[in-house]
Amino acid sequence: MFDLTPAFAPVTTTAFAAIPSPPFQTLELGPFSFRMYGLCIALGALAAIALARKRWSDWGGDPEDLTTVALGAIPAGLIGARLYHVITDFSDKYSCGPESSGCWWPDALFVWKGGLGIPGGILLGTVVGIAIARRIGLDWKRGLDMAAPALPVAQAIGRLGNWFNQELYGRPTDLPWALEIGPDNRPIELLDQPTFHPTFLYEGLWNLALAGLIIVGSNRIVLRKSRWFAVYVIGYGVGRLWVESLRIDAATELAGLRVNTWMSLAVIGFGLLWLFWRGSPIDVEATERHRAGDPLRDIFLLGPAEGLHPDAMPPVPADLPDVRDEILGTDADPDDSDQPVPAEAPEPADQADQTASD
Repeated sequence: MFDLTPAFAPVTTTAFAAIPSPPFQTLELGPFSFRMYGLCIALGALAAIALARKRWSDWGGDPEDLTTVALGAIPAGLIGARLYHVITDFSDKYSCGPESSGCWWPDALFVWKGGLGIPGGILLGTVVGIAIARRIGLDWKRGLDMAAPALPVAQAIGRLGNWFNQELYGRPTDLPWALEIGPDNRPIELLDQPTFHPTFLYEGLWNLALAGLIIVGSNRIVLRKSRWFAVYVIGYGVGRLWVESLRIDAATELAGLRVNTWMSLAVIGFGLLWLFWRGSPIDVEATERHRAGDPLRDIFLLGPAEGLHPDAMPPVPADLPDVRDEILGTDADPDDSDQPVPAEAPEPADQADQTASD
């Protein structure tokens, strides 16, 4: 299926055109210094929040609720991504051993130097996001569908950080869109190869296409809750699988395959199981309503009242009869209810005595 062996054919032809690597990794603005790797990740997160807020608002929800979820989910995602990277590359980079390029302390904390495993970020960020959504009373399954295109957008922008760091590139190639890598960032055995596959670009474009597919598809077809997120999981796994087959950076292997290749296969299988759990993922009734003209906000009912959106309430008929008198069991005019009741006149004294003597 994929050629995963690290054998490289010499590339002797100079690329007709090539993507140059940036000559800097840090952006200096007066007294402030920003690592481009971290800046790309931050910009990706902001873009994802903006897209998620827009979709949630279009569906009838309060976009501020999404900001509340993001404030916890994004930091958790960064922690999960770093943990995944440190665990999967521990023997090569953090074991402090003779074959390791560093130690887990304090090198494991140097996030700005690169090293974020997206699968770990997705996992921990999703778990924390669901917990926060449940705590504040949001429909967390619809929330996953809302986040389905936002996450690949964040990943696409964040991948640009690998471009600035000149890392995670692919095999040597002389294709017109090949990536130029400086001698200091090439493997020793490939010092004579100046251009490589820009795998960061491949993965970024794949993620943008995946996000577009989910946005267009969710505007035409209504899937059962959380199933669009399953589509994202499958799409990410497929894209990562073929991109991983091009990468040449050192990675932990299991049974002759890179650990991220196994991860991609597992993610695809899990996503397919999730998507088709208990039958077809398509909500036929909701899809028919949407195609008939009902907006998604009236179908999803994500308004401020639990399970009820004001726009979905039927209008009150103008000729509705007033049945208050029938309910009260009286014909009295309600407008006279506040009028004082006259006191009963006392009987004459002699009439009272006569009555008493009888």
